[in-house]
Amino acid sequence: MSGTQSFHFKPYNVGRWIIWGLFAAVLIVAPLLWTSSLAQTLLSQIGIGIIACLAYNVLLGQGGMLSFGHAVYSGLGSYLAIHTLNMVGAGTLNLPVSLVPIVGGFGGLLFAALFGYVSTKKSGTPFAMITLGLGELIWSMSLMLPEFFGGEGGISSNRVIGKPFLGITFGPQIQLYYLIAVYCFVCTALLFALTRTPLGRMLNAVRDNPERVEFVGYDTQWVRFMAFLISGFFAGIAGGLAALNFEIVTAEVVGALRSGGYLLFTFLGGATFFFGPIIGGVLMVLAGVLLSELTKAWLLYLGLIFLFMVMYAPGGFSSLIMMNLRVAAYGKLRQLWTGYLALAGTAMTILVGAAAMIEMMYHLQLNEALGPQLTFLGASLNSKGLDSWFGAGFVLVIGLLLFELSRRVFKQQWDLVQEEIEKDIKRRESL
Repeated sequence: MSGTQSFHFKPYNVGRWIIWGLFAAVLIVAPLLWTSSLAQTLLSQIGIGIIACLAYNVLLGQGGMLSFGHAVYSGLGSYLAIHTLNMVGAGTLNLPVSLVPIVGGFGGLLFAALFGYVSTKKSGTPFAMITLGLGELIWSMSLMLPEFFGGEGGISSNRVIGKPFLGITFGPQIQLYYLIAVYCFVCTALLFALTRTPLGRMLNAVRDNPERVEFVGYDTQWVRFMAFLISGFFAGIAGGLAALNFEIVTAEVVGALRSGGYLLFTFLGGATFFFGPIIGGVLMVLAGVLLSELTKAWLLYLGLIFLFMVMYAPGGFSSLIMMNLRVAAYGKLRQLWTGYLALAGTAMTILVGAAAMIEMMYHLQLNEALGPQLTFLGASLNSKGLDSWFGAGFVLVIGLLLFELSRRVFKQQWDLVQEEIEKDIKRRESL
């Protein structure tokens, strides 16, 4: 052994192991805490939504590619998975049900290779318009090719096929949930690993400065294309899992509404952080299932939330979390809690006033036959009464004025805290 040879030992990233361990623990324990069939169905959909949003964020957050048609790849993955499941049920194909989502993944990969080669020749707005056009094209074809898409009724199947393996039939929802949880954990880990690879770093460089990337000798179109393939593959896996979960696939899975959902909730979760789409996947299911049950105006509420997030928190919920974690790390969070209370209280005032007006409007449009009276938050409102409209408008206006006042005061507090943190950082660097 040479006398000049030395060994370097890299310490374990304990924090990362703790975070991944907690993520796995949550996936394992969640259905044991919420045991109802509704809760387990929601958890299954959340797992699928997390994979889909993470796959979409490979394009949006890591590559800076705004796609308006990403449901094409998860949707076509669903169709290939449901056809595969029917072939397995008919005995013409020997494949475990647990591997059917992989077929969906390769389906998404195949169509991503076909359409992505065309899409990624452009970037920016032309790329977004191409993806929008392809999305509309596939959706229109879903009604023109009933042999593959099943027409308006879609394609149905049965995931309980063959003899049970160790008692697992995937009939009970909890068994399917744990299959989805395994896929969710593995896909999340692989997509996180992608961010640490040279391809992932180069994808970030293409997003930030494509001219410099070309100057150092890389083909930006090839980098975008590789990212498109990876995104399509994982979107297809999400689609395959959805096919197993619902046992039916309709044209809605390739529609613009699904693509818009991926964009909306990935943005709300926070596209600039890896865990942002995980938050977005949770919000997507809760909004689509729970919020839609509470009110018929749920899409309008989503639009208003999106508007406020674009105006006041363009980095999404994950950016809010990270900014406050930084403040907490320097022990300054206690200086802001009164400001947060004021913002939360005034925001709730705005929400109450706006929601009262929205519910009265929807009641007039959809439930006029039931009379003008409706119940909102325990109060009786007359949708045709001037006093109800005036009261709701008054609460809304007062809430907006108080929110703007609270926001300005909070901004002063926030800027002061940031100055103190910067001074603390410089002081520590000088020691």
